[in-house]
Amino acid sequence: MKTNQETQNQSAAADLPQPAPTPEAVVDQLRAVQIGEVTPLTAGERRKLRRRTITSNPILQASINVLGALDNVSQAVGLPADNVRQADDEANRWTAVEDELRKMLSGVVGANIIRRQRVSLLAAQAYGIALQLARDPANAILVPHVQEIRRLKSFSRRKKAAQAPGAPQSPAPDTPAPQDPGTPKT
Repeated sequence: MKTNQETQNQSAAADLPQPAPTPEAVVDQLRAVQIGEVTPLTAGERRKLRRRTITSNPILQASINVLGALDNVSQAVGLPADNVRQADDEANRWTAVEDELRKMLSGVVGANIIRRQRVSLLAAQAYGIALQLARDPANAILVPHVQEIRRLKSFSRRKKAAQAPGAPQSPAPDTPAPQDPGTPKT
């Protein structure tokens, strides 16, 4: 009877939601994962290597079979066919890791966008409420906060005209525009 109650208590504890890990804990776990050959490549290097590896699987397998057909070929390459097959199998298995990491990254990005949207909505609501409450002299403490938010918002709305580098500046309003040398002066 006692073992049945213990089993029920353990299953009830397993049903409780576990607290979400902190971002720092996830980063620590990711850094703790040791993946043998990790070689960071630039985007250009990745592009170049991908172009070189565009080979259909039947051609790849037939080429590996050539290694096993004659010892001279495998000696010239420096590896027997079995080792190359094993490397091919390993590369294929690591694509599952790539897929899972991409899926995980996509999920983290999506969740973070939702978090930022929620915070932005809460901040907008707080500003709207503060704007209304600041009208009442009893809530005068909110006036400087509302004014600061207005000031910051006015900066973010301003758009300075970006001038292309090396482009001539337009003449000042009181300076006459230069005339074309072929045009007679009036």
